[in-house]
Amino acid sequence: MKFCSEGSVAYLQGNLTHSGVTHKIIDSLAIFLQQITTDGGKNIRIDCGKILAFDISGMQLLCVLMQCARFRGVEPELVNMSESLQQAMLVVY
Repeated sequence: MKFCSEGSVAYLQGNLTHSGVTHKIIDSLAIFLQQITTDGGKNIRIDCGKILAFDISGMQLLCVLMQCARFRGVEPELVNMSESLQQAMLVVY
């Protein structure tokens, strides 16, 4: 899994799976959330268009990221999700 950000958009690319998510990604996401709230942002977009594979662990991480954003007063929006990821997120979230 790779993560990059541009403004208030977070781009996820690769495998959103137990083995694909590393501590580096989690640290990067935490820094991104800190920057958004420090800059006064109220909305973020999480672009899922380049997620190649996902599993329950990866989806749980995504849910935690969204919840952490809400705790900080930022409303996250998932964009460019595949049909299969959308259906899976309905079950998890």
